[in-house]
Amino acid sequence: MSTDEKSRAEAVGANFDREMFLHVRERTRKVINDIAAGIRPGMLEEEAVAMAKQRLRDAEMLRGWHGLHVRFGPNTLKNFGQPSEPGVVLRDNDIFFIDIGPVWQKWEGDGGDTFVVGNDPEMLRAQRDVRELFRRVRAVWLAEGLSGTALYDFAAAEARTMGWELNLDMSGHRLADFPHAVLHKGALAQAAFTPSPGLWVLEIQIRHPDRPFSAFYEDLLLAEGE
Repeated sequence: MSTDEKSRAEAVGANFDREMFLHVRERTRKVINDIAAGIRPGMLEEEAVAMAKQRLRDAEMLRGWHGLHVRFGPNTLKNFGQPSEPGVVLRDNDIFFIDIGPVWQKWEGDGGDTFVVGNDPEMLRAQRDVRELFRRVRAVWLAEGLSGTALYDFAAAEARTMGWELNLDMSGHRLADFPHAVLHKGALAQAAFTPSPGLWVLEIQIRHPDRPFSAFYEDLLLAEGE
């Protein structure tokens, strides 16, 4: 890809402010943890979604550039945009993830994380490993400057060595001042260049090879110390 093509893919709008953008990232991570703290076994997934909307409303972040997803148990296998199966209740030993794409003022946030209730060892391993895989992919990006495409090739291979299957339909994307879609709509996995820090979201979703659940984690690709 030429320098001009990379510049177009990484364009930002007139309202872009890096410090405010990073501030929204921190607000997004906090809301995710606030939502997770309110989720308990016995809760319907639909109840969790309603609670999550209220937590986002309280944080003045209900407006979003993408839909709100809280996925319980087997619904964690759903891809982005797929509707959940209704009526799923969080069990005593279970897994769930939260994926939000809020907008605060002029800037976009995006974040996702996985949580486990109870002590199922494979679910706990998935929660650990999805974060570890994110760290490994980020580390190779920092060390070797791999392209977005190469990062997801690396992620798929690493997931297999860890005993998981990587969902390549969850393939990363841009963020910017709202709305980033007028600037760039392509996936990180399609980027034939080294992604710049602070503009791209790395999405990692790993599936259990035999059991009906997955784990999900996403965050901005940031340089050391950010």
